[in-house]
Amino acid sequence: MKIVVATHNKGKLREFKAALEPLGIETVSVGDIVAVPEPEETGTTFLENARIKAQYYMKATQLPCLADDSGLAVDSLGGEPGVYSARYAGEACDDEANNRKLVSALREVPFEKRTAHYVCELVLAYPDGREVKATGCCDGIIQDKPVGDGGFGYDSYFYVPQFQKTMAQISMEEKNAISHRGLALQNLLQQLKID
Repeated sequence: MKIVVATHNKGKLREFKAALEPLGIETVSVGDIVAVPEPEETGTTFLENARIKAQYYMKATQLPCLADDSGLAVDSLGGEPGVYSARYAGEACDDEANNRKLVSALREVPFEKRTAHYVCELVLAYPDGREVKATGCCDGIIQDKPVGDGGFGYDSYFYVPQFQKTMAQISMEEKNAISHRGLALQNLLQQLKID
């Protein structure tokens, strides 16, 4: 079986490949199959955006397609940045600008009330109409100062209490065991083994 992964991100593709190939599932990047513009992510939830991408690329390739949408949800900010995590500070922003805006928005919030969650939704869409959905969530607390140089995005501000480190300080092995994407992938794999 071959699955198209709705990403051009080589790191993400490697992650999915490592998880799916032991099940005998070949994974390829959508860019290796077809050249189409990216779909507009108009969903208001991570699940809606993952479904938009999975359906779009499945129709373009006529192959099963796995898509993810993920980001950061901060409780005291009503779930922001949410689906806008990558562009929280504006369309042309970078990680630094997003983190500046986040820390500024939390300025008056005490540390213990800065609870946050990395969320990942996966959707595997098949040409016959079937869909497999999986969710992963990792809990943490947003701190004022960045610590660690691993990871990307909000990782250096995302303190993980169980490790007493930020996501940017923990090893890749530890991260894969507790990260939102790692947990969503484990959830998906369990469902694929059952099906």
